Amino acid sequence: MPKYLFSYHGGGMPESEQEQARHMAAWGDWMGATGAAFVDMGAPVGAIMTVGADSVSDGGGPNPVGGFGMVEAPDMAAACEIAKGCPVVTLSGGTVEVGETFEINM
Repeated sequence: MPKYLFSYHGGGMPESEQEQARHMAAWGDWMGATGAAFVDMGAPVGAIMTVGADSVSDGGGPNPVGGFGMVEAPDMAAACEIAKGCPVVTLSGGTVEVGETFEINM
């Protein structure tokens, strides 16, 4: 079955402890409901650097990645349905970039 990389963009960490708890509960609910699809739960991302041919810069550009995960789904449409329930989308106003991965035989 194909695997899809979820790149989480936008959102951010809630400021109050109450909001943090609400967001963590939403992540737990979402992953609990879709956990069988996750082949790698991923992690949040901290400091970001953008590396180009001639430069290295701070910040990751205009829409830096905030975290990632990897799911297994029958097709892109199914992976996108899973992503629609992500708390980055439902609570934080952010987005999830979904990209199909593939194996390279070397």
